Amino acid sequence: MRPDKQVTPNPSHRLRSHASPVHVACFSEDNKRIYTGDGSGWVMITSTRTLRALASWKAHADSLLGIQEWEDSIITHARDNKLYVWKSLHEARMALGGSAALPGLQTPSLLYAMDVNALNYCRFSLCPLPPPRRTGEISALLAVPNLIESSLADVWTLPSPQRLHAAIGKTEWFSTPAADGHGGSKSGIIMSMHLFLTDTGELRILLGYENGAVTMWRYSRTDNETSVEGVGWESIWSHKLHLESVMAMAVTPDNSVALTVSADHIIGRYDLRTPEVAIQNACVAHKTKSIGHSTIAIRDDGRICAVGGWDGKIRLYSTKTLKPLGTLTLHKNACQALAFARYTARPAEKHATPTGSEDALGEDDDMTEEEREERTRWLVSGGRDCRVAIWPLMSFAKT
Repeated sequence: MRPDKQVTPNPSHRLRSHASPVHVACFSEDNKRIYTGDGSGWVMITSTRTLRALASWKAHADSLLGIQEWEDSIITHARDNKLYVWKSLHEARMALGGSAALPGLQTPSLLYAMDVNALNYCRFSLCPLPPPRRTGEISALLAVPNLIESSLADVWTLPSPQRLHAAIGKTEWFSTPAADGHGGSKSGIIMSMHLFLTDTGELRILLGYENGAVTMWRYSRTDNETSVEGVGWESIWSHKLHLESVMAMAVTPDNSVALTVSADHIIGRYDLRTPEVAIQNACVAHKTKSIGHSTIAIRDDGRICAVGGWDGKIRLYSTKTLKPLGTLTLHKNACQALAFARYTARPAEKHATPTGSEDALGEDDDMTEEEREERTRWLVSGGRDCRVAIWPLMSFAKT
């Protein structure tokens, strides 16, 4: 099949592991596990080798907003205004033992919890710090909406939760109070965010707002690593490409391109490395033939992206040109979760297995190179129909 020909494959596997609509999905760094979370607060971890559940527990009292594997832990974030950090399955192996695929699994141990503001359905953004930047216990930065005002953002440190920057964006508030009495913002509440470091080490955060705008903020102070009331944060640029609120945002791993979707028919494309004086031409509103988009994901190599629609369809595009590459059809209702497997998977570390038992996580390493390569082309989707589907895609190497 030619790379320029649109593809319409069928899913290789359909998982009915959730009883509520599936809201989030992601792969582990080594592609051996799929993490999914639903509208009732349940989290499921599935082996990509056996397609059996490794763990299932009610992590939250409300629907999941985000889930991500980070080093030896699992981060979950939900509408119950809580963000939890759990021990990884590797760390919990002795507790789970050989019963990891059976009902009644033990819950992975909770390391710590954070109170967050989930009013605006905006998931966290994690920014792992490179080794040279690590000082003391700080090894990652975490961005979430401000605890009081949903139009502002906060940045915290991990693994010791300490607020590093508070109320990013407050310097551009309107003086007119908002409906909740806390102040106002011309852009409305934050709907999506991406925190990252530039090649020069400058901390930036990309925020998608309720009014359809996307704004790039940077921390310009060099004399103080912390800030309050948004002091030291300045807006580099802001562009409004959408007619409706930004529903989801995805950024390439090298932080060069961002894509946004909304309830409208537009995919917003932003070249994040374009100089400020030329950014106007680097922010493009691509008009699609579909309306109502709820989620978007970009593959690790940055070549292709997937957009989930309210009609349940998944549409594939070239990230560079936004040329349509195909449509995947399965979900009966809105597709709310999408995740590409790691295109260059990080090798799994070896972990001791309890004596006399099989690998408690089903993570045996006897796969062939062909099996490993095939897994890097997987796309996982989840929808309101409670289904999780695995799609084996072509490589799109010439896209």
